[in-house]
Amino acid sequence: MIRRENYLKKIRPFYDNELVKVILGIRRCGKSVLLQQIIEELQNSGIKKEQIISINFEDLQYSEIKDAQALNDYVLDKVVKSKRAYLFFDEIQEVDSWEKAINSFRATLDCDIYITGSNSRLMTGDLATYLSGRYISFKIMPFSFAETCLYKGLRREQVDEELMMEYMKWGGMPQLLQFENENEKRALLQDLYNSIVLRDVLERYKIKDVGILNRVLEYLLQTPSQLFSANAVSKYFESISLKISTETLYNYIEYVTSAMIIEKAKRYDIRGKRVLTRSDKIYLTDLGFSAIANPGKKTEIGALLENIIYNELIIRGYQVYVGKTRQGEIDFVATKEGQKEYYQVAYLLATADVVEREFGAYKEVMDNYPKYVLSLDRFDFSQNGIIHKNIIDFLMEL
Repeated sequence: MIRRENYLKKIRPFYDNELVKVILGIRRCGKSVLLQQIIEELQNSGIKKEQIISINFEDLQYSEIKDAQALNDYVLDKVVKSKRAYLFFDEIQEVDSWEKAINSFRATLDCDIYITGSNSRLMTGDLATYLSGRYISFKIMPFSFAETCLYKGLRREQVDEELMMEYMKWGGMPQLLQFENENEKRALLQDLYNSIVLRDVLERYKIKDVGILNRVLEYLLQTPSQLFSANAVSKYFESISLKISTETLYNYIEYVTSAMIIEKAKRYDIRGKRVLTRSDKIYLTDLGFSAIANPGKKTEIGALLENIIYNELIIRGYQVYVGKTRQGEIDFVATKEGQKEYYQVAYLLATADVVEREFGAYKEVMDNYPKYVLSLDRFDFSQNGIIHKNIIDFLMEL
């Protein structure tokens, strides 16, 4: 176990705050451990054990708590009325109409509430009505590359390209780091993937044609860092004698995005300074899923590195877009707190043509915000105010 300080430092200012703390992330990315670390910090600050009620709704001992009323009854039976209660609910989406119970606790108890969920749509619909303006959400990702190195006890000088390639292949699901054997890693990822697809996609959205969904997912997992066009993908499936309507494709994309298997990055017109509504780019929340989708298929290293940098920018709290210029594309436009940064990602700047392509992408960008080119090269190619960084150095910065 490592302390996920990057997230804890964002959540700490809201300890003992009336806002409901909502922690969102794909299953098994470490939300439960993060809750435990929050509980430990509260106890270290003087909160007594009897003030804390913690429920993991994936634990069989809580299987009878199926709806808001059952949850309300359980908590009211456990809470110490004369003291402030600290309520922790892990995978809250397993409880029907859970938002009614949370709203009731806020209204009737002296309490501090923390919840986690594995669906990005957790904060829409009824919850937006019940808790509008009364919650703050935090997005949790699988281990970053730096966290993986921290888990392994490695300092920067001990980290090399081989470890980068291993992370690129297997991703950062915390449980995976307990295994060295590739077959064990693959089995764990397959079980995790099956669980997510079954519980957060098939069951939630009542999908009957499992075969079609699996083919769509297989396609997405094999082609990370690609622009998504429903028409083009539909034609691809037609070419292999599989008919899938564009409407079905769009629906399935939304379902797997909600389950946080993939992320969609919108394109941003840099010249027009506006977000474009078509042709989102698809990134995997964890690259390990690509390894199990088709172990015989080799994905371009550049695309995998681009996916890793996208996830890293999300972890660092940026809103990330794909930049569109008149002549082409800039990999990422990252914004945070009114500031903006640009990123180009390449495997190696091996030839003059590649250097020109990566640095030349910024020719149409006339503002003075920082511009970066990231690659695995150790030599510093910085030029014309554009900063070149080694990808491993960049990932190990925080």
